[in-house]
Amino acid sequence: MGPTAHGDIAVVGHHDLTDGSLRLVESAVRTRLTRLAGRARAMVRAAAGTALASGRAARASGLPLAVVIPTSIGVPALPPPQDRPATGELLTLADQVRLLDYDPTDRDSCVGADERLVAAGSLLLAVWDGSPTDGRDATAHLVTYARARGIPVEILWPEGAARDRGPRPRIPRARAPF
Repeated sequence: MGPTAHGDIAVVGHHDLTDGSLRLVESAVRTRLTRLAGRARAMVRAAAGTALASGRAARASGLPLAVVIPTSIGVPALPPPQDRPATGELLTLADQVRLLDYDPTDRDSCVGADERLVAAGSLLLAVWDGSPTDGRDATAHLVTYARARGIPVEILWPEGAARDRGPRPRIPRARAPF
C-alpha cells in the first residue's frame, strides 16, 4: 500500500496567493485529490489562501475534510481578521473539526501547528513556488520538515500562479479571553 492508501493528506502552502491563483490552486488540488477519493482524508489548518482553496477542492473531489482550528485553554480561539471569512467557510465544508492549542496571531505558533498537521499525515501536498522561507511564509520549512521525517511530499505549483508579495498588516497578539 502506498502512503495514501489509508491515512490523511496534510495540505499546506502559501497564504498570500493572488485571487486568480486561488482558482488555479483549487483546480490543481482538486485534480490531485480526486485520484485519492475514498482512500484518504484531506487536512488543513483554518486560514485563508491555500487552506481555503484546498478545503473547497477536497469537497469537490469527494474527499472528507478535517479542519484544524486554534484553541486557547481548550476554548476555540478567534482567528485573525484576514482569516475569519475563510475559517467560517472551511468549518461549513468540514467533515471533522480538530482542536489544536496554538495562537493564530503568532507566526511561530502557526508553524508549530502546521508541523503537527504534517506529522499526522501520511502525505504532504504542498502548494509551493519553490521559494525559501522568508520570515512570513513557512512552506519551504514544512516541506523540509516532512522530508526529514520520511513523509512523502508532492509539490503543486500551477502554471500562472502568483503570490501577492505586498505588505501584510501586523496583527497584535491576542490576549487570553479570561
